[in-house]
Amino acid sequence: MKPFFAFLSLVLLLVCCKEVERDSSSYDTVALSLPDKKMYKEKSDYGQEVNAVASEVVEEVVDAATPPVNSIEKIDQKIIKTGNLRFETSDMEETFVELQHLIKKHKAIVQNDSEEKTNNTVNRYLTLRIPNQNFDSFITELSSGVHYFDLKNISVDDVTEEYIDVASRIKTKKALEERYLELLKKANKVSEMLEIERELASIREEIEAKEGRLKYIQNSVSMSTINVEFYKVMERKVGASVSFGTKFVNALKSGFNGISTFFLWVIEVWPFIIILVALIFYIRKRFKKKNSNKNVDKG
Repeated sequence: MKPFFAFLSLVLLLVCCKEVERDSSSYDTVALSLPDKKMYKEKSDYGQEVNAVASEVVEEVVDAATPPVNSIEKIDQKIIKTGNLRFETSDMEETFVELQHLIKKHKAIVQNDSEEKTNNTVNRYLTLRIPNQNFDSFITELSSGVHYFDLKNISVDDVTEEYIDVASRIKTKKALEERYLELLKKANKVSEMLEIERELASIREEIEAKEGRLKYIQNSVSMSTINVEFYKVMERKVGASVSFGTKFVNALKSGFNGISTFFLWVIEVWPFIIILVALIFYIRKRFKKKNSNKNVDKG
């Protein structure tokens, strides 16, 4: 029995050694995955130090990617509001003056102002950027002076989740960038420096893109957009009857214009007219000469 237990103990010892080796190799794989496993394969003191720093980067990246619940609760709700309004008015200038008063009162900004005339309407379009806290009061005061809206559309978009996600990603990338800068200071080989700088350039590009998106969200949240269109229907005028005297004068003017056009055309083509008259005169002269010769022969 003793040999059997000795053999069983040996088997268990080998299995445990394999598990420990497997765990160690998996840890090395994670540690070497940032930024490049080939760069840190060397068993030198520098390679060991890089592995230690890389493993710290992994832990910090995981922590930064999952912000605490308390920090999420402190972030205010991010709401983007947009309004589209269209209505008819009887006085374009008066309506515009009232709008200017509301714009000044609620600290709005006119981003675009355009006017259009059609066959029977005059339209004016305004695009306003207004502080988010004044959005509802502006809509309420404007609606109090309008009897009927052809279009009234208010949309609200909650971008809190996207804001938290983008901010968290920026924090993660910046933490990773700082660690790469530390590795760059400790690098001794040109190949290592080039590899780290290439990774740094990629990370910096991602950070700038995320920061741009975050600024856009913040701007859209702080300043809401309101599109206002108001128009006036123009009355169709019935054409007045034209008297005989007016028709006679118009006919004289038309005839004079026709004669003037004809004389101008004659002046323009006068060389051709002279050539044509000379040709006709020459042909008639030749014809008369032939007739006179025939009469002489008969006599």
